[in-house]
Amino acid sequence: MKLNEMKANDGARFTSKRLGRGQGSGQGKTAGKGHKGQNARSGGGVAIGFEGGQTPFFKRTPMRGFTNMNRKEYAVINVEDLNCFEDGATVNFAVLKDCGMIKKELDGLKVLGNGKLEKKITVQAAKFSKSALKAIEEAGGTAEVL
Repeated sequence: MKLNEMKANDGARFTSKRLGRGQGSGQGKTAGKGHKGQNARSGGGVAIGFEGGQTPFFKRTPMRGFTNMNRKEYAVINVEDLNCFEDGATVNFAVLKDCGMIKKELDGLKVLGNGKLEKKITVQAAKFSKSALKAIEEAGGTAEVL
């Protein structure tokens, strides 16, 4: 197969309707919008969720729950993932981002205690779970809260 022999799958490409280009096109004059009315106008149509003046569904249903404006979301990592570093290394967000283990900083780094840590390392993070602190100290490392 050559590049000039390739073609798109059936239905993958289609020519769009050319509206308002004369009566011979079949889409002339009103361009398929009919006569007058809200949908015939420029920018016409109703908003998403509009139900003709009836109270919309999203307003009829009761509110549930609560959204905390001050919620903090942390980038998380488990202690078992820190075994890839050498003994005596200092691990912080910048180091983890460089090696691709974490994508976004969010509100800081939180270390969780899933797995076993076998290296003696210094970990710098915003938060630690109790099990993570225990695992780091058992391995002979230190945990620094930033």
